[in-house]
Amino acid sequence: MNIKDIDSLTLTVSDINHAVRFYHEVFDLPIIKNSDQPALWLGHHRLEFRTIGDNDAITAHVVTPGSAELALETHDPLENTLSHLTNYAVEIADGPVPYEGAKGSATALWVRDPDQNLIKIITY
Repeated sequence: MNIKDIDSLTLTVSDINHAVRFYHEVFDLPIIKNSDQPALWLGHHRLEFRTIGDNDAITAHVVTPGSAELALETHDPLENTLSHLTNYAVEIADGPVPYEGAKGSATALWVRDPDQNLIKIITY
């Protein structure tokens, strides 16, 4: 088997609609239309959401809101990213600091979503 890429990521959240709104508005992720459950495009990947009470699907062994860590890449200048986050009242948890990412040297900062999932924003 030769795995090529990530198809989708699923976050456990306390309120799916609130999470979709946050990721759509703050990170400008497009909403996937014609989907059974609200989901977003994250580049070429699908970002899905579930709640603890969602017993209709197979899940990880332990699911709880606030347990995920994601790294998201932006092509925007750092100043624009900081201004955008400020406009949405998103608190910077750490950074910006130099960071060695998957593609080399970058600048990273960290924020938290409404469920306290840790989101690293990387600018190359």
